[in-house]
Amino acid sequence: MAAEEGQGSSASSSAPASADVRKRAKDAYQPPVHPPPGYMGRCRGVEVFEKLNRLGEGAYGTVYRARDTESGDIVALKKVRIHSEKDGFPRSSLREIRLLRKLRHPNIVELREVACGRQSGSIFLVFEYCEHDVGALLDLMERPFSVAEVKCLLLQLLRAVECLHAAFVIHRDIKLSNLLLTNKGVMKLADFGLSREFLNEQKPCTTNVVTLWYRAPELLLGADAYTTAVDMWSVGCNLGELLLKKPMLPGRAEEHQMQLTCELLGTPGPRIWPGIERLPHFGRFTLPSSDYNNLGVKFPDVPDSCLNLLNQQLTFDPRKRATAASSLQHRYFTEPPAPQEPQYMPTYREHRNVVANPRSCGGPAAARPDAGPKRGMPLVPRSAVFAAAKKLKSSIF
Repeated sequence: MAAEEGQGSSASSSAPASADVRKRAKDAYQPPVHPPPGYMGRCRGVEVFEKLNRLGEGAYGTVYRARDTESGDIVALKKVRIHSEKDGFPRSSLREIRLLRKLRHPNIVELREVACGRQSGSIFLVFEYCEHDVGALLDLMERPFSVAEVKCLLLQLLRAVECLHAAFVIHRDIKLSNLLLTNKGVMKLADFGLSREFLNEQKPCTTNVVTLWYRAPELLLGADAYTTAVDMWSVGCNLGELLLKKPMLPGRAEEHQMQLTCELLGTPGPRIWPGIERLPHFGRFTLPSSDYNNLGVKFPDVPDSCLNLLNQQLTFDPRKRATAASSLQHRYFTEPPAPQEPQYMPTYREHRNVVANPRSCGGPAAARPDAGPKRGMPLVPRSAVFAAAKKLKSSIF
């Protein structure tokens, strides 16, 4: 298929979701069964949690599997790391707390409470516990996911992303290691440290977001005014990885990432992506001269409907890229085999209890050493943390 044809097929818009989509996402919110501790009244001390084993460690903190000794629940307990003794708190964790207060959905990981440590100012985030992350599971499983199972996971991911975008939030780090999976087959989108709310006026944003292998071309080309479409490119890369059982575009650096993208989808130009020539890094990279879309070569065994969905999600022009809402209506999900019901998804050995795994609930963003630049540690005054805590006490989802 010619690149011009493959990239021009989607008529979807990357603009913020319509009022109807926002209503659907609002209706999907699931209120907590009981008021979560730490959101009303005083925060509990971390000593009420019994640490069972370490799940992972990264730039933003250490994550443990723990037991709530008062309720008996198993949780994921994340100690927020403060790298210096100066008053400061990771902005990513503050952002994660604020956004997860706002977002309630069956396919978004639940922040249950914020607990206080014994040391003055130490903070722990208490998440619901999920037995697996999809990235590590894909590496360890003996057989790849079936088509029905891929559809099940993708549907749940799209529902989570639709909810985010309807709430005017961009995740900016969607990858398999941030997709958690319970033993009941429920997938949860996690790690909101890079997420941000966006406005219609498109204020400039940092381009150093999204792990490299899942980074949209507009980010690679330096666009600082971008939309929810960057998440949809990542969704397409995740779908490709589920089908291949390996990363679809494993670039070593930004230029190599753009080269791999062009080799797969064809080299974009102003005709299929109007305005590309005005992006800051256009002309900076040496790109292959490729006129053809090679998705069909990369995925010879997938049906045409799946290739069509991939093409829509991997459209170069972000204004024409599929949205989560339009993807949920795609014929791929209505053609046989039907998506597997979550309760009938296969169960797997709980590998995260045995080995400390860096891909964990609310944990570090980069699980693979060559998956892109490490994220920094922007700090905010500790006073801001306690200001946020006051809001947590006075607010419930």
